[in-house]
Amino acid sequence: MELPFAESYKIKTVESIQRSTREERLQWIKEAKYNLFNLRSNQVFVDLLTDSGTGAMSDKQWSAMMMGDESYAGASSYYKLKEAIADITGFEYFLPTHQGRAAENVLFSALIKEGDIVPGNSHFDTTKGHIEFRKATAVDCTIDEAFHTELDHPFKGNVDLNKLEAVLKKYPRERIPLIMLTITCNSSGGQPVSIANMRAVKQMADQYGVPVFFDSARFAENAYFIKLREEAYRDKSIREIVREMFSNADGMTMSSKKDAIVNMGGFIGFRHQEHFEKATTFNILFEGFINYGGMSGRDMNALAQGLYEGTEFDYLETRINQVAYLGKQIRDYGIPIQYPYGGHAIFVDAKRFLPKLPKEQFVAQTLGVELYIEGGVRGVEIGTLLADRDPVTRENRYPDLELLRLAIPRRVYTNNHMDYVAAALINVFDRRKEITKGFSILKEAPILRHFTVELERVK
Repeated sequence: MELPFAESYKIKTVESIQRSTREERLQWIKEAKYNLFNLRSNQVFVDLLTDSGTGAMSDKQWSAMMMGDESYAGASSYYKLKEAIADITGFEYFLPTHQGRAAENVLFSALIKEGDIVPGNSHFDTTKGHIEFRKATAVDCTIDEAFHTELDHPFKGNVDLNKLEAVLKKYPRERIPLIMLTITCNSSGGQPVSIANMRAVKQMADQYGVPVFFDSARFAENAYFIKLREEAYRDKSIREIVREMFSNADGMTMSSKKDAIVNMGGFIGFRHQEHFEKATTFNILFEGFINYGGMSGRDMNALAQGLYEGTEFDYLETRINQVAYLGKQIRDYGIPIQYPYGGHAIFVDAKRFLPKLPKEQFVAQTLGVELYIEGGVRGVEIGTLLADRDPVTRENRYPDLELLRLAIPRRVYTNNHMDYVAAALINVFDRRKEITKGFSILKEAPILRHFTVELERVK
């Protein structure tokens, strides 16, 4: 018989997690003001809030941490990380930061000013937040296919070149400091971008004299999808694909808490010394000296090792197959999700799950609360709360996609846990007609409100 698929790792250390009762969860979520971020971790059974910084490090990563060089300047850990980044991405210049949003803060402080326009493919929350904090505007140029969750398209993260060129033609060059391409595209459901699209975006950008930067938190997962779905790359290794991907960029931001499988860390990669030097001042100001940038030496060592592990095919096959394992169970039952399955998460189409719930009552958040009450499973809303208010009108923005994201930490849960999550969601689906009321806002921050918002049930 054919040998079945098995994980590419074995488990060495475990952490206990505790089940809770429905009555306890009802009380806890009420005390949390119906914000899943406000729950304590010990109140959650399977935590799919995020895949950022929640992965399990390997024996080699833990071993590397013990060899960390904590020198303020010139640490060997810095040079080890520098060599790994250059080897894998091709970027010779880099600045370490403590995480991805810090990388955005440094880069955008150097390049973006008030009134600027930043086109891209469905910028994620912190990216858009940093842009709008500087009174600039993020313009979404994602292909229309991304917003049809039932449509089977191999690269729903792609940029629509006509939309992009319309932006480049509309505004003067000095108002477009960069194009930001997110790989994979989280806001559209963890969907990949093809190398053909990256190449076309770069060629167009060069014609208009605009640099291209990649939001690269999940670049390795993107490379895996390219290997499987883009014919010209079937016989290429993951690292060969990664090098070609980044050859179409002038720089990158990286939340290393995703595809580098560390609990904290990030960096900015640069092709051009000019961009590197502009950003250096802000890195020192906000993060720390350029030899550590908010990270300890042991963190840099773990990150360097994680970049190599995260670009191994066997690891990526195990990781992405687990996401698909959960997705297939849910989809086979008839639950609407973004399809094809994403690289790091399953995205439930909350609009189609709860079609009669008014959009003003935060549909994906309502679904997330119901899933938590059902089984102690914590996901996160990628919808109206995350989309925030229009910075000018202060009206709620209602995105085309209203999604509940179930983000799977790397090397943490078994497929038995995925079975549990699927069963809990199926139970909610079976009683979906009983869910007739959502939530209204009690208190919210002026930007990035979804992290701290307080809600109450609609009467």
